[in-house]
Amino acid sequence: MRRKLRVPPLASPFQVVLVEPEIPQNTGNIGRLCAATQSPLHLVGRLGFRLDERSVRRAGLDYWPLLSLHVHPDWGSLRAAHPGRVVLLSANAEKSYLDAGFHPGDLLVFGRESSGLPPELTERHPEALYGIPTAGAVRSINLASAVAIVLYEALRQVRGLADAKPENTEDTRDFLP
Repeated sequence: MRRKLRVPPLASPFQVVLVEPEIPQNTGNIGRLCAATQSPLHLVGRLGFRLDERSVRRAGLDYWPLLSLHVHPDWGSLRAAHPGRVVLLSANAEKSYLDAGFHPGDLLVFGRESSGLPPELTERHPEALYGIPTAGAVRSINLASAVAIVLYEALRQVRGLADAKPENTEDTRDFLP
């Protein structure tokens, strides 16, 4: 047995949305983060990798069985399934994610590693566009890191981390073959 710091899941969890992700290792890290926070992960559009078991295992996505994963062919099908509030995250935003005022159930939407969110999406929702401020002259923050930063701030804002308690747990690696 190990002691782990745990919080109860949100009744209405944040929905993490990746639009056309390209790098399986980033998606794997994000999937692990989503499994840890019990936040569903939505993959939208064309993926830069395959999701079959062999490919997922090769990318090191051993937490995949713990993940609530949803794949949508396009933005319209995602919105039909989840019409909630959209928060778009982009390196090209003028407002900080710290000012987003997150609500449980928000769709936290991130774009592809090479080009970010599609312009038609950011033009359709300019009021929902936020970014992560940086001090250095870098193009952007790694996608997996950006999702972690934003998701944990969203959880903090809605007090989703407030009732953390140490718990005796089994090692999560026990479920692996």
